[in-house]
Amino acid sequence: MLTSLRNVRVKDVVRLRNRRHRERERRFVIEGKRELAAAAAAHFPLQTLFYCEELLADDSDRALIGELAGGGAECETASRAVFEKMSYRRTPDGLIAVAAMPSIALEALPAPPADSLWLIAAAIEKPGNLGAMLRSADAAGATGVLIADAATDVFNPNVVRASVGTLFSVPIAAASADALRAWLAEHHIRVLAASAEAATEYTAVDLRGSVAVAVGAESAGLSAAWLEGFETMRIPMLGRADSINAAMAAAILLFEARRQRYAAS
Repeated sequence: MLTSLRNVRVKDVVRLRNRRHRERERRFVIEGKRELAAAAAAHFPLQTLFYCEELLADDSDRALIGELAGGGAECETASRAVFEKMSYRRTPDGLIAVAAMPSIALEALPAPPADSLWLIAAAIEKPGNLGAMLRSADAAGATGVLIADAATDVFNPNVVRASVGTLFSVPIAAASADALRAWLAEHHIRVLAASAEAATEYTAVDLRGSVAVAVGAESAGLSAAWLEGFETMRIPMLGRADSINAAMAAAILLFEARRQRYAAS
């Protein structure tokens, strides 16, 4: 059992909260039963699993530990004090793991299928928003998420948490806007950009076929790279607010695309 707060393995987990350390080590932290169950379901490989018996809820937690160990994770038990030191949550549930970062290079994406549906998350700054966008993409059955000009780290612990583990099931690629536009053109995928200034409401736009829906940060919206030369659409604002949360906007547009596709089938 790990009992020393000064243990090098404990210090390493804590340091992985820092983006610079994550990128240098090419490793990141996954915390929580739901997130680790999602990783197991996606057969996502873990390097090390740390757990605290005192914090485990029931036998299903122990079953998950066995499943992850069977998948190749090295398991380490920790005292409550040590585990709470490693955890970044206020109320940890006793499970935390370290994994190698998978490639999110554009070249690593498989060739897109016909009638694919993509979300372009452009310069999204808040980790919680990016994680929620991944969750909505998963729920709407999107083909994948394309992160343009990333303003936050995909492997930030708050992205992992807000995605509720869908980070492990939704195909993701991150690249510059120029590289993504070239990739989309190469694969004949239409880009439909969300803009408060657009003349056409999103329900009047054809979102069928191979489509990528582009959403920007709520503070600045999409850059000219996504507004010039592409069809635009708006979500009507009927109250006093002039914008909505970026993750909510993405969910609205993705589910409208899904509705249109089901209605046409």
